Amino acid sequence: MMQFDEYQRKAVNRLKSGSILVGGTGSGKSRTALVYFFSKECGGKIVDTFEEVKKHIPLYIITTAAKRDKKEWEEELKEFPISQVTIDSWNNIKKYVDIKDSFFIFDEQRVVGSGAWSKSFIKITKSNNWILLSATPGDTWSDYIPVFIANGFYKNRTEFYRRHIIFSRYTNFPKIERYVEENHLEELKRSILIEMPVKRKTVPHRINIITNYDEILYKNMARDRWDFINDKPIENASQYVQLQRRIVNGDINRITKLKEILEIHKRIIVFYNFDYERDLILKLIKDMKIAHGELNGHIHSDIPKNDRWIYIVQYNSGSEGWNCINTNVIVFFSLSYSYRMMHQAAGRIDRRNTPYKDLYYYYLYSNSSIDKAILKSLEKKKDFNEKKYYEKMTS
Repeated sequence: MMQFDEYQRKAVNRLKSGSILVGGTGSGKSRTALVYFFSKECGGKIVDTFEEVKKHIPLYIITTAAKRDKKEWEEELKEFPISQVTIDSWNNIKKYVDIKDSFFIFDEQRVVGSGAWSKSFIKITKSNNWILLSATPGDTWSDYIPVFIANGFYKNRTEFYRRHIIFSRYTNFPKIERYVEENHLEELKRSILIEMPVKRKTVPHRINIITNYDEILYKNMARDRWDFINDKPIENASQYVQLQRRIVNGDINRITKLKEILEIHKRIIVFYNFDYERDLILKLIKDMKIAHGELNGHIHSDIPKNDRWIYIVQYNSGSEGWNCINTNVIVFFSLSYSYRMMHQAAGRIDRRNTPYKDLYYYYLYSNSSIDKAILKSLEKKKDFNEKKYYEKMTS
């Protein structure tokens, strides 16, 4: 029988249809969800193996495209006598809105807001039992609206707005000023959130590395609003911010700091954002003659088996959907805008079966205004907003 810890058993006993199973990366949410489905929904018996299913209920797993393509759920399903399984990505959730009398596992929180995914999610939950898996279920009460509606707490978004939200009168667009009846919202959240507090054997160590950058170029670009790459005026907020990031992330001093880390650790994973960062890192790899692999939108090579290697990963392509227990070191060459993405990326080495106790996370960032602003957002567990930052810097 596969490993199944006491904290996971407790979670299974507390779960019910409509629950959100909350656990950090590597906590075993997938297998906990499958055990719940097998034992509670299908009436299966857990002895030394999983057997004696009483009801054969079709299972649908809606996950990320990366997890679907890498067949992570297929690995988890091997020990279960479950035959009717469909695994697909959130991008295709609309295909399943007419399914009835089945069970859905929604993997990773993707039902924030009022977009197409949330609408399809609500339609599916009206005719099926379900649970949702998440490491970061929500930052504000608005994030919980689709799940609250799916559980029948509110008829629709309008009802929630009328009861719990006070909008600001002094803006040209809807802006939430405050929430009301928050004690009631807390009760609703407690009724559906099932947390798995994992006693990890690993100890994370965060090492902050301050990098240099061309302060004169940075100030001149901001003052003149001039695109120094294309030699033309800056036209919008995104362009302004990306040029700032180009100056700080593309500075050769970051490569110097990365080289120093490589002299301490033999095997490291490096997360980056932009192609120009990748070019700098690849040049260093070539100069140092180190074995390497890549994971980005075009390449997905294996992690090297050499004694010394570097594996470089683009955030959007590799912050989730793969794991590595062959190293205990991650370097964040630059910061992501997304708190969830940074959190997921860190979890690539923090797995239950890692042989390491100490995990090392190196964060490279400068004292520039852009890096400070991104870091401030991430420390608040918020995503960085380019537009708000630009308005603040140029007002």
